[in-house]
Amino acid sequence: MSIKLKPVLMGILFNSSFLPAFSQQMIKPLPKSKNAFIVIAHRGSHLIKPENTIASIEEAIAIGADYVELDLRTTKDGHLVLLHNDRVDQGSNGKGLIKDLNFEEAKKLILTGKDGSLHQIASFEDALNTCKGKINIYLDFKAADAEKAYRVIKKAGMEHQILVYVGSKSDYISWQKIAPQMPMMSRLDPAITTEQDLLQFFEKTSLEAIDKIPNETLLPVLKKMGISIFQDVQKASEMPEDWDKAIKYGAQGLQTDHPEALIKYLKANKIRTN
Repeated sequence: MSIKLKPVLMGILFNSSFLPAFSQQMIKPLPKSKNAFIVIAHRGSHLIKPENTIASIEEAIAIGADYVELDLRTTKDGHLVLLHNDRVDQGSNGKGLIKDLNFEEAKKLILTGKDGSLHQIASFEDALNTCKGKINIYLDFKAADAEKAYRVIKKAGMEHQILVYVGSKSDYISWQKIAPQMPMMSRLDPAITTEQDLLQFFEKTSLEAIDKIPNETLLPVLKKMGISIFQDVQKASEMPEDWDKAIKYGAQGLQTDHPEALIKYLKANKIRTN
């Protein structure tokens, strides 16, 4: 799940006068998908397999999700790994902060699936190799170095299969400097309620997608700009009513904890053919 930014932070992030100016020409293409309506498997398909593991990615691929959402963090010795929380306590047999563990120490931790299967914390390199040519990545950039992450992405030949989600001013600026061609995503400030507010926002901000909009009257403007909405609907109690509401609201895709069920729902309602 992407971190929800406080309105104050969003103001700091996207109201700075030195951020790049928006224009229609600056909209970068999103990763290609065979489906018009996008299904994003939140932290992988993790109802059975542990979240952010290679197994959860492989299951997301097997069920036909378009993207897998992955959380990126860094070990003490600088290795990039997949982990949502900053601590390893939840979901593994270890304790402490991932930033205080070396990669070899992190690899020894055991994550147990609900089916009893045993797994390791995944390296970013392994995740990229697993996804390449099979599924796009919604990269939730939690705590890492943009230059190092992009170097690994480029080495894997995955530049065109990744949408980067940023939640801080420093990460936004870093990605714009290191890899300005990469499509980016974040959350709009809820204080943006008018077309003028939105246009002023995008005069200083280059984003290709957002995860929620504060006011449905802005939908026509966003559509005209070419900004995609990948709505966050993920929760344990997701229901078809949640999906239907988001679809009618105008979303181009959904981030879900139930990707397999969502795909079946979309097919049943002729919103998706694959």
